[in-house]
Amino acid sequence: MLATAPVFAKMQAKPVEWHVGNDHFSGYVVYDDAGKAKRPGLVMVPDWYGVTDSALEKAKHIAGQDYVVLLTDVYGKGVRPKSNDEALAQVKKLNGDDMAWRARINKAVDVLKAQAGSAPLDASKIGALGYCFGGSTVLELARSGADIAGVVTFHGGLSTPMPAKPGSIKASVLVLNGADDKGAAGDIVGFQQEMNEAGADWQFVNFSGAVHCFALPTANRPGCMYNERAATRGELMMHNFFAERFAAK
Repeated sequence: MLATAPVFAKMQAKPVEWHVGNDHFSGYVVYDDAGKAKRPGLVMVPDWYGVTDSALEKAKHIAGQDYVVLLTDVYGKGVRPKSNDEALAQVKKLNGDDMAWRARINKAVDVLKAQAGSAPLDASKIGALGYCFGGSTVLELARSGADIAGVVTFHGGLSTPMPAKPGSIKASVLVLNGADDKGAAGDIVGFQQEMNEAGADWQFVNFSGAVHCFALPTANRPGCMYNERAATRGELMMHNFFAERFAAK
């Protein structure tokens, strides 16, 4: 009898495309195909460089065996900044049109839920996370009233042109912030007041010694620097946060 070859798990990263109005977007659905058991889904918004090879590796890392992750594009298909100036230009476009910004990230939630037929996804358990500008984006998702379990922001900006209204935030919020982030996080006191006035379920964690970009392994310049301790602790907090939120669903 011939021996059968062992079957090894493989991390899948399947391209997916969608539209918001006339705008075309592209990203990846990422998950480990080791088993068919359904798992929660996370919309992941990368930093201001958007969908890059390093962002895809981060999505695979976050997905592990625990989640189905949608690596999300909010700029548009083929819009891939190559410099800080190009990235800033894209950020300014969305900061200047908050309704479009929120429409794009809410559509990403729908796109992720639609993967339930082809990926091992439990579409009743959806969350979102983001890094830097991506963190700002998932906060806009929460402010928009998205009916998801929770959002986690790693070193994301906190300010918004459209503060949350009382009772508008359904998702729980976890903010992971570098205590030495000089200005990028924005008005912490104002953000906390906004969350309280909205009646949100929120948590705010400051990591000592951490600056902006602390959860990005590729960050290596003054003011935007990877911090392994803060990144490790932050991810553990993120996993615990989602475990608690998804258990409540």
